[in-house]
Amino acid sequence: MHVQLKIKTEFNIKNLNDLPELKVIMESLNMKINKSELARQLNVDRRTIDKYLNGYVPTKKRNRRSKIDELYDVIKLLLSEESLQRFYYKRVLWQYLRDNHGLDCSASAFRAYISRKPEFQAYFTDGKRTHSVASIVRFETPPGEQAQFDWKENIKYITKDGEVLIVNVGVLLLSNSRFRIYCLSLSKAQSVLISFLMECFETIGGVPKTILTDNLKTVMDSHRTEYTKGLVNERFEQFAKDNGFEVKPCIAGRPRTKGKVESPMKILDEIHAYQGKFDYQELHRFIERLNERVNHSYNQGNGKIPIIALKQEKSHLLPLPRKEIRDSYKIKHKLVKVNPSGMITYKSNQYSVPAEYKGKTVGLQVYDNHIHIYYNMDLIAEHQISSKRLNYKKEHYVDALSHGMPKYQDIDELAKKNLLAIDEVYKIE
Repeated sequence: MHVQLKIKTEFNIKNLNDLPELKVIMESLNMKINKSELARQLNVDRRTIDKYLNGYVPTKKRNRRSKIDELYDVIKLLLSEESLQRFYYKRVLWQYLRDNHGLDCSASAFRAYISRKPEFQAYFTDGKRTHSVASIVRFETPPGEQAQFDWKENIKYITKDGEVLIVNVGVLLLSNSRFRIYCLSLSKAQSVLISFLMECFETIGGVPKTILTDNLKTVMDSHRTEYTKGLVNERFEQFAKDNGFEVKPCIAGRPRTKGKVESPMKILDEIHAYQGKFDYQELHRFIERLNERVNHSYNQGNGKIPIIALKQEKSHLLPLPRKEIRDSYKIKHKLVKVNPSGMITYKSNQYSVPAEYKGKTVGLQVYDNHIHIYYNMDLIAEHQISSKRLNYKKEHYVDALSHGMPKYQDIDELAKKNLLAIDEVYKIE
């Protein structure tokens, strides 16, 4: 029996894994392999050629599934167009997944993962601005020398009940320690700003020598420019004198002058990661937790942990003014009970609230010559301070009559007559 062997006389070598088969062919032809020529063509060392010819088999890479892959569907949902939540930075998404879905990896590993997924990377790159940023000269200030203030303003937030709020977050940052304090507010009124700053001074245990701000209307009557120093508002100037600090507004159009507070504002974009998740009170608590996390985290700007650095900066701050002065600038929050008539009392005069709050305890704040009444952080009524004994909002009175006289035909007309009578009885003499 004759067996005819068919042996390849032409062989195309594409990579190192083809070398064992080449060796078999060359040995069957009793031919010598030119290892140097192979090394040159494959651009490897001659010893590598020898190793593969002698049967070396590389260990196959294990197709390991990333632990981030376990959250692929969650990430896909969060980044979908249907989601109310918004993530302006990969770091914000990383933090959200850590806090709510148990993600356990570094921020850099997470960013690399997102970059490898075109369907996710597009979320962060589509429509992103690519203009160049002017260079900024870094500078540091001595302890106690300076604080910077700014608003993260007009943030549209949708509560879990579907209510649309426009909220603001005030931020005071000590320039040396980078310790900062956040304040969530529905208002940016001057009284709110001054009260917040006074509470900040009490929190840090002293007053910085200067405060940098934008040309805020609540601080400046006229802007500081390259040619004019601007004019500080009379009330804010008095507040500064009573506390001993100097007001230093930035030159209009140069927000980077206070870059230490401008740059860290990005972290407040985490608010958008919780769109539709909180009510106002829960959003307030979230801002407090965010504030605590930032102050306990390593700051890349100065290489310090703010809460620790604050202890060293405290001794360099100006002393607090006496308590009477401090209290005169703070918005007082007082708890009062709504009486059976649906009214609360302030300085012997009564002010109405919606009928549903009868018998409940509500919070009272007074600023800008107005009374602001809250229930669970929700603003339920607002009145201008008055000398009248009884102060009704017509809608509150109509609401109360509707509950007490549900079958009455013309509640609006009755309410109008009764309110006129009340005004006549309790008119100011």
